[in-house]
Amino acid sequence: MSALIAGSFAFDNILVFHDKFKNHILPDKVHILNVAFLVPSMRREFGGTAGNIAYNLKLLGSDPIAMGTAGMDFGPYAEWMDARGISRKYVKEIPDHYTAQAFITTDEDDNQITAFHPGAMGEAHQQKVADVTEPVEWGIVSPDGKDAMVQHSQQFKEAAIPFIFDPGQGLPMFSGDELLARVDEAEILAVNDYEWQMVQDKTGHSADDLSKRVATLIVTKGGEGSQIYTQDGMVHVPTAEPEAIEDPTGCGDAYRAGLLFGLTNGFDWETTGRIAATMGAYKIECQGPQNHTFTLDEFKARMEENFGASF
Repeated sequence: MSALIAGSFAFDNILVFHDKFKNHILPDKVHILNVAFLVPSMRREFGGTAGNIAYNLKLLGSDPIAMGTAGMDFGPYAEWMDARGISRKYVKEIPDHYTAQAFITTDEDDNQITAFHPGAMGEAHQQKVADVTEPVEWGIVSPDGKDAMVQHSQQFKEAAIPFIFDPGQGLPMFSGDELLARVDEAEILAVNDYEWQMVQDKTGHSADDLSKRVATLIVTKGGEGSQIYTQDGMVHVPTAEPEAIEDPTGCGDAYRAGLLFGLTNGFDWETTGRIAATMGAYKIECQGPQNHTFTLDEFKARMEENFGASF
């Protein structure tokens, strides 16, 4: 059984600002904001939520099913996926569109300012859950075109496939009622602590009320670890210790790959959370969302070192 990942494919253009944004943004002038950041370092990486999650699941030994859309410039990304044995069966290339492009500027505090061109991602609703012929045990709806996120959420529900709803940077596109509909359809809601507050503000519902509408709520808190709320209680998952902090881009996707690996293998929440945390540690040690590598034995040893147990 596999995990079906509905999400984006994108080129991440990562720019590094060797200072702190807060030193150059005047709070009393934000209404006439006009700033320029000199970014002497730039990389172009393969990214997007579906691509990142699939890459991480493949590292863990799974055969993920990634579903999304790309543009006429997808060739180098396609070669990258092929070289790593990641299926492109459900990646549709849309003529006359560019693949989604993110321009991410990171400062010395690991704060990020991102400009995003959706391109072919806006056509992701052309892909249907029902078109997937392989057996699917779990799914995830990760940030993508809004129509795709709505329809894929509905399609997972109709197909009786449990899934994670991961609104991420797509949150601003949704009204409160639209978010509630997705929460009610999903088995799991996964957000970071800022997004969790945003969901509450948009829906007008309290944390207590919202947590009762979904079987499992997962809130990540960066260096403070993550909290997994189930109907039986809360599991706190500490972070795995990284050897270095190089780049946070893609850490959330690595964590979600860990969740899907645990879910598709039937692990309990404590083990699943620790797998996800270890994935985040590997990712943050490398620049770019798809450049970290490990063997499964190395991964298990890393879990043992951090948590005293593996899987």
